[in-house]
Amino acid sequence: MDRAKKEQVVAELHEKLQRASATILTDFRGLTVAEVTELRDTLAAQEVEFQVIKNTLMRLAGKDTGSAVLEPMITGTNAVAIGYGDPSVPAKIIKKYSKTNEKLKVKAGALGSRLLNVEQLSALAELPPREELLAKMLGTLKAVPTGLVNVLSAVPRAFVSVLAAIQRKREETQ
Repeated sequence: MDRAKKEQVVAELHEKLQRASATILTDFRGLTVAEVTELRDTLAAQEVEFQVIKNTLMRLAGKDTGSAVLEPMITGTNAVAIGYGDPSVPAKIIKKYSKTNEKLKVKAGALGSRLLNVEQLSALAELPPREELLAKMLGTLKAVPTGLVNVLSAVPRAFVSVLAAIQRKREETQ
């Protein structure tokens, strides 16, 4: 690969890493081309890119991005999964795939500019989807005012019930 082509690859990868919500570095040693293609297709269906990249080019492209924290882990054979939407999606797919194919090893990940180890990536993969988390938060926010209204209206409601009971009792005695 000539220098101009390498510069173009680094520039494109740098732009992708800047836009990324999550980046996961994996060791793909031992995977066949068919297995890598299957993983790449599974990730692409969820708008996650998976590409094998030379270590030097990855280090250069990662500078001044959140993925710079991955630099110490860039050794050996590497492939990077770059997710742009929900950060848990690439972690979920890679975790599921690595359970069925133990040749794929997760090295580390970057969430924004925070380095995630394998255990943290596994925890990220266990999170529910973003939409579900937002729905739970909205339900919680809605429950607070509803509860407050119920508490505040309970006293007048009880008072009216007592008055109604007194009135019924008086009507019965007359």
